[in-house]
Amino acid sequence: MPKQKKPILREIEVLIISAQDLKNVKHVTKTRAYAVVYVERDMAEKTQVDEQGGVNPTWNEVVKVKFHKGLEENDVTTALNVDIYAHGHIREKPVGSARVLLCDVLKAGNASEPSDNPIQCMTIQVRRPSGRPQGLLNLWVPPTGKFLIRRESLSFGVKDDEDEVAAAAACSEENVESVGFGEGGPVIDRDV
Repeated sequence: MPKQKKPILREIEVLIISAQDLKNVKHVTKTRAYAVVYVERDMAEKTQVDEQGGVNPTWNEVVKVKFHKGLEENDVTTALNVDIYAHGHIREKPVGSARVLLCDVLKAGNASEPSDNPIQCMTIQVRRPSGRPQGLLNLWVPPTGKFLIRRESLSFGVKDDEDEVAAAAACSEENVESVGFGEGGPVIDRDV
């Protein structure tokens, strides 16, 4: 029996920041929203449920989205989809969806060259299941699909400066694809 080839997958990172002015689909209790992010529906990834934000949830979560590498990024039908749901005890209620074309967010560039990898912050209209616009979604996508430097927050501080110096020193090593920050300090992905 011939071996089945494993499909080659591509992974991109998307920072799902927040949403504003979503439709309140939970009339008795507060909306506890989460986002489902995907290019291909069967490879969807979820954020954590925001317990506090209600119709203005904040996630600040990097989601790694996988899709088949053969998918044509320049095709106008290939898109990054974000579906927002209200978490419930009995069922999940759809709040809305946002969609951005991959060709609009992935602009190529060299992942090991920081000047080629500016982060794009986007605000996208959220549409209700009926198609009516209701709310906005904020997200960041690097043009190469990978964040080079990880930050715990969007504010800068003294600790961040020390981490950047350590990351810059680590970047000078050969065969480095990207540098991130884990709990123990810089994390280096090597192109082996």
